[in-house]
Amino acid sequence: MLGSLSETQRPARWAWLLLVPVTLPVLLLYAWLLLASWSDGMEGFRPLGWTLENWSFLWQPDPFGPGIGQLTLNTFLFAVLVALGEVLLASTAAYALSRLPVPGRRLWLAMLIVLHAFPGITLLVALFLLLRQLGLYDTLAGVVLAKIALELPFHVWVLKGFYDQVSWDHEMAALLDGASRLVAWWRMVLPIIRPGLMASAVFAFLSGWSEFLLPYVLAPGAGVQTLPVYLGSLLSQADVARYGTVTAVAVFYMIPVMLVYLFLQRYLMVLYTGGVKR
Repeated sequence: MLGSLSETQRPARWAWLLLVPVTLPVLLLYAWLLLASWSDGMEGFRPLGWTLENWSFLWQPDPFGPGIGQLTLNTFLFAVLVALGEVLLASTAAYALSRLPVPGRRLWLAMLIVLHAFPGITLLVALFLLLRQLGLYDTLAGVVLAKIALELPFHVWVLKGFYDQVSWDHEMAALLDGASRLVAWWRMVLPIIRPGLMASAVFAFLSGWSEFLLPYVLAPGAGVQTLPVYLGSLLSQADVARYGTVTAVAVFYMIPVMLVYLFLQRYLMVLYTGGVKR
């Protein structure tokens, strides 16, 4: 009994020996960032003094740009709209590819992989011209649509895997009782794949919250600026940058992500385990 227990615990110990050297430098960097956000300066990991001035952006509006409240609202709206749009469209498209006799389904699935493999930066010029033609350039709606279009193939592919695991018995029982395909999908299938929908929504939200390139190129106006773009602008002014403020903004920017991981991490693990609620 003891021998078998030690045999099962040995791989876990080896995993810890491998993970600690990899994650420790990252944790130290975040610890340094947190200390620097409250200090006058850093000498290695030793703060030279403590101050609240780095966090003054919370109560002092920026005379040359949008305030932190507007930036946070823009970023939050962008991330939420991206998550809602991607989950809504992906849940319907994935259902069709999984359950309906779609002509050329294998071709569609292959195209999903190919589209997801292309870097989004290769389409920036095309997206810029398209949004300008539609009158959506430098708007939050335009950059949201661009983000959804670029990431939709990934979420369709993921949710199709969840639909494939749902037994036909649940859906057929509803159809035999007289329910329409839409009602059967809504009331029988969606509750079963709810963990997958939540995982997809969380990933989409985090991806939208951290997106820098698309808002930077497609929505450069101050009225629709997001936190990643604002943080990038602070770093770009190397000659006049206040690095204490930069570190404080970076810590403020990380707080929502940490909260999401803290409370919703069980949904993120669903994508790796492939589980559905039965």
